[in-house]
Amino acid sequence: MLTDHTTLTQFLIEDRRRYPSASGELNSLVLDVALACKAIAKRVAYGGLGATAPTTVQGENRQTLDLIANDLFLRANEWGGLVGGMVSKELVQPYAIPEHYPRGKYLLAFDPLDGSSNIDVNLSVGSIFSILRAPNPGAHAAAEDFLQPGSQQVCAGYAIYGPSTMIVLTVGTGVHGFTLDPQLGEFILTHPEIQIPAAAHEFAINASNSRFWEPAVTRYVDECLAGSTGPRGKDFTMRWVASLVAETHRILTRGGVFLYPRDSKDSAKQGRLRLLYEANPVAFIIEQAGGFASTGRGRVLDITPEDVHQRIAFIFGAREEVELLEQYHRDYNVVSDVAPLYGTRGLFHTNG
Repeated sequence: MLTDHTTLTQFLIEDRRRYPSASGELNSLVLDVALACKAIAKRVAYGGLGATAPTTVQGENRQTLDLIANDLFLRANEWGGLVGGMVSKELVQPYAIPEHYPRGKYLLAFDPLDGSSNIDVNLSVGSIFSILRAPNPGAHAAAEDFLQPGSQQVCAGYAIYGPSTMIVLTVGTGVHGFTLDPQLGEFILTHPEIQIPAAAHEFAINASNSRFWEPAVTRYVDECLAGSTGPRGKDFTMRWVASLVAETHRILTRGGVFLYPRDSKDSAKQGRLRLLYEANPVAFIIEQAGGFASTGRGRVLDITPEDVHQRIAFIFGAREEVELLEQYHRDYNVVSDVAPLYGTRGLFHTNG
């Protein structure tokens, strides 16, 4: 039986024993990812690495530590014969496994350092990863091999580098959290069977974008802000940390809902967060913990990606809150997508 001192390795072995035909390769890959996260945690703890480097492939500024974290992920996972290729936020194209290393039956997609804008102010940052089966095991992975719905993930997780370093992951049998014991150098199971609290009293959104929100989002936020005297009949607290990992961890721990919705700030984009290595792994974790993840218009895990760096709108957290937001998107956004004058804020709005 699992004990209070169960290591990540022991946990994975115990879980694999339920599947006699399993080879153990997935376990090995998760442990390689964990090794990369340990190395990144050590670098983050040093601080003072805030000098900017060239922009990302999506045109965003990135920190020197972003590139270090990306290299640590690649070096930890390229050599073991477990993956056929990797996709990273920091790379334009999928990373090809060097010829002198064997290629395996899994694909790894990751954001090596989420929330890196928080480094200079010493707030929590993290890493996010997703593992898929390779359509052609043993072969070099092509970009299209990664274009699988999130429901096909075999493992997803994140590491959070805060006052303590934790890995939270799922292999499809619930969500479990492991805290790094710095003396042992091992991740220890500290948060088994994580479930999102059903009742939500917090929401996380970047309110500075409010002028660009769709009517459904504006309506939801206004109702939350109205508090106990409003239509929701209870008070809400608004949060925003600018780190997807930190927001996810808080929702898993305390409940609530996260919104990074589609908006009109850049109408050419369907959203801001990347589907493969941000939204999909978080959505898998959230749903395994009893929550729900949506674009506002449908389940995230059902989307078939069109590009390895595709962006989407992302709303997740307590199931009832996310389903309410989906209802608002159906009821108040249908017309406004086509003819803004007839939207909730439009001149000819006729809804009650």
